[in-house]
Amino acid sequence: MQISEAIVKHTAYLARLNLTPEEISLYSRQLTSVLNYIQKLRELDVKNVSPTYHVLKLKNVFRDDEVKESLAVDKVLNNAPERKGNFFKVPKVF
Repeated sequence: MQISEAIVKHTAYLARLNLTPEEISLYSRQLTSVLNYIQKLRELDVKNVSPTYHVLKLKNVFRDDEVKESLAVDKVLNNAPERKGNFFKVPKVF
């Protein structure tokens, strides 16, 4: 599959990215290469291969949650630069 420079330009426009002509050409080649590799993977016969979720034989070790006593609110907020009631006061992000 070929990713044209027009597709890269349009995608960059939608993402509000300003790309140079060199970047557009580079990304066109790279994306085409990635999609060609994916196509090769699709052609593999994997019907006799069992699904794997991890390549290593690792597993999660879960433990039961234990309720423990937490710090008092005043102690937690003692070093806070600003607080509002029982909460940390932080600058607005949005």
